[in-house]
Amino acid sequence: MAERAIGIDVGGTKIAAGVIDRNGRILRRVERPTPTESRDEFLELLDEIVDDLRAEAAEAIGFGLPSTIDQRTGRVVGSVHVPLADFDFRDHAAARFSIPVALDNDGNAAAIAEWKIGAGRGASDMIMLTLGTGVGGGLILDGKPYRGWVGAGAEIGHMVLAYGGEPCTGRELVGAARDGNGEALEAVREIGRRLGAALGSLVNVFNPEVIVIGGGFSQARDLFLEPALETMKLEALPPGRDLVRVVPALLGPDAGLVGAGFVGFEAL
Repeated sequence: MAERAIGIDVGGTKIAAGVIDRNGRILRRVERPTPTESRDEFLELLDEIVDDLRAEAAEAIGFGLPSTIDQRTGRVVGSVHVPLADFDFRDHAAARFSIPVALDNDGNAAAIAEWKIGAGRGASDMIMLTLGTGVGGGLILDGKPYRGWVGAGAEIGHMVLAYGGEPCTGRELVGAARDGNGEALEAVREIGRRLGAALGSLVNVFNPEVIVIGGGFSQARDLFLEPALETMKLEALPPGRDLVRVVPALLGPDAGLVGAGFVGFEAL
């Protein structure tokens, strides 16, 4: 049984990669800024990262991509922030590195990590939301990651709560709220209420044991979680609303990297 895999968490700003063991321990880690100007430049950097980490005797590679993926073919159908749309990524990587390769959406990868060794450990049905520049997430249903019939995963971040609404931003808003700006604080609480409406819908559809909240914006949960839970209780139906646990993620920024490594083990 292979004991080490390379996990590569691709973000629009940086690529976090490392070698993990089957317990999710990170044995070595590297980070590089994400090149987004051209596909060739992006793929060249991935080559350099993998060639460097393969010295640690890793036997598989997993990628977490900000992308919609057709798992039947390993093709990236659409991609956010990185130049991979309409590209046979798995075939390219398998040919380039000559060891088993698997890929998944980055939100799915983070959910897998929290399910295996984090806040959702032991749950058969878990939802994870990652709140950051955008909203992502993943599902664990009946004890396994849910990827849909084409393997693209569940695009939780693409739930529409306000049709035709404006794009969301968070960092400046949270800073102003913490500085005592009343309008900013109310805006953050309104984000919480909208999040709660989404949580209520997710509870009604999936009846999960646990919902894990992660991502950079989740650090402001002391400002938005109370109104989120209040709204969830209004929108969700019993018994799910009374049984579900909503908990913070435990793995922080490592979730994507570790989850990508676990995806790599799946390739074996």
